[in-house]
Amino acid sequence: MLKVVNSAHPGWVKTEIGGQYAEIEASEGGKSSVLLATLPADGPTGQFFYMNHQLPW
Repeated sequence: MLKVVNSAHPGWVKTEIGGQYAEIEASEGGKSSVLLATLPADGPTGQFFYMNHQLPW
């Protein structure tokens, strides 16, 4: 059985930790996580995502 494993960077998010000067809202920062959580079993694996885009390692 194939395992799908990826990583995501949410970005600099406006939260208590990120602060008011961060670049994006929490709703934007969570999009990559939602994308990865809903990938099909035959989707990409071993990749890095930022702002819904796959980036090179």
